[in-house]
Amino acid sequence: MTAPRDPEFDAVVVGAGFAGMYMLHRLRELGCSAVVLEAGHGVGGTWYWNRYPGARCDSESYYYSYSFSDELQQEWEWSERYPQQPEILRYLEHVADRFDLRRDIRLGRRVTEAAFDDDAGRWHVRTDGGERYTGRFLITAVGCLSTANVPRIPGLDAFDGRWFHTGNWPHDGVDFTGLRVGVIGTGSTGIQAIPVIAEQAAHLTVFQRTANYSVPARNGPMDPAFQREVKAGYAEIRRRQRESTNGHPFDVEPRSALSVPEDERRSRYEAAWRRGGLRFRATFADLLTSVEANATASDFIRAKIRETVRDPETAEKLVPHDHPFATKRPPIDTGYFETYNRPDVTLVDVRENPIVEITTSGVRTTSGTHPLDRLVFATGFDALTGPLLAMDVRGAGGRALRDAWSDGPRTYLGLQVPGFPNLFTITGPGSPSVLTNMPTSIEQHVDWIADCLAHLRENGLVRIEATEDAERAWGEHVQEAAQRTLLPMASTSWYLGANVPGKPRVFLPYAGGLAAYARRCAEVAAAGYAGFSLAPAPAAGR
Repeated sequence: MTAPRDPEFDAVVVGAGFAGMYMLHRLRELGCSAVVLEAGHGVGGTWYWNRYPGARCDSESYYYSYSFSDELQQEWEWSERYPQQPEILRYLEHVADRFDLRRDIRLGRRVTEAAFDDDAGRWHVRTDGGERYTGRFLITAVGCLSTANVPRIPGLDAFDGRWFHTGNWPHDGVDFTGLRVGVIGTGSTGIQAIPVIAEQAAHLTVFQRTANYSVPARNGPMDPAFQREVKAGYAEIRRRQRESTNGHPFDVEPRSALSVPEDERRSRYEAAWRRGGLRFRATFADLLTSVEANATASDFIRAKIRETVRDPETAEKLVPHDHPFATKRPPIDTGYFETYNRPDVTLVDVRENPIVEITTSGVRTTSGTHPLDRLVFATGFDALTGPLLAMDVRGAGGRALRDAWSDGPRTYLGLQVPGFPNLFTITGPGSPSVLTNMPTSIEQHVDWIADCLAHLRENGLVRIEATEDAERAWGEHVQEAAQRTLLPMASTSWYLGANVPGKPRVFLPYAGGLAAYARRCAEVAAAGYAGFSLAPAPAAGR
């Protein structure tokens, strides 16, 4: 008897979130056979896993969405300015159904191994269930923030209560009513979760390492008239997104914060604060390039924190001093600072009082023990590289991606890695990714990959691999682009991998802007995929 062969496809895609589903759609348009392997038991990626209290998008709903189908844009109705996790998940489930994507998506398949076969020119992929798949191309759509970072605090296994990570929340929810709850972490997810948990818990203790700037979201129901205006103007909205620095459809004020009188500058900040949201960053052109200009915004937000939090000692703990505004991911919030005015909320500064251990009944710091029934880690993710390294990816000659990236990730355009032929990484390290509105960057990457695959087929080519020279030059450019901004000044930022012990300190995303990056990608393609080595099939098998 002949052993059954592994299912073989033109492309194996890993992940069924925004990126994986659109990649599947484009592969079908090309006439390629494809399968999507998804670890979760439903589609949605980030929005399948992140179900923590208060989880919602920090980009506005009308442009945190696909642009490839005008019919989809016209039929979907958003209910809020900043949609909650359940609404975004419903949207992605609708997309999966509308475009009949589910028949090529295999749920509950976590990829544990992917190895390139030099002789056959194929990727062999294995899942945690032992299933095997083979594809000419391997395309990762694993997300930038999908590998939970749980700090190694002594005693966690001994904790008698239940603990959770915001990035892997129980799907049946968690009831904190009447319980003593601790939250470790005050980044974007902590800032969203803390006000909601505080409303349920008998007492909430927040353990803060790094004080954070945050701007109010000013969330509210989607105005029907505004939604009609958006639908009528989507072509222009999408153009502005693609031609912007961050993938958002609004312009950055061209003037310097230092070029206007102080009273006018404050008036502009006040207007941006009342409007709320990420657009606060666009108040002036040089908030991320000039220390002096940034100080005006940082001081404004510090003053707002002091105005909001009634206890002066608590307020000072919440005022950031160790990094300029927006050099870490800039959160937006709903009632975050107001939460600390509640009598049943305690803030613990773990720089002043470091966590020593987790005991059976709580968290012990240098100043004493905090009794807890439940513990929540809002400690973020092993960003950008973590999801890729969680799979045992091995390229030409059996070289492991983990070894290739031992000193930090090395990519060309964030799309390919030398030594790993026919592997594409959607929004990989070295691309704008997390510095942008993600769906905009995802569509740009997927479209580029699809066009590349079409080029290969039209020219009888079956193999593409980034060259080491191109990777080296791009890596230098990525670091240079970061140094032209204030972003590296946030020494504890996950942009640098600083939140994960032992992770190489390398600035991970490309800070040169989405529009400039997209032009570079287009130029590379127009030049016959300059910086890539392309090869036909061997004569006998062509």
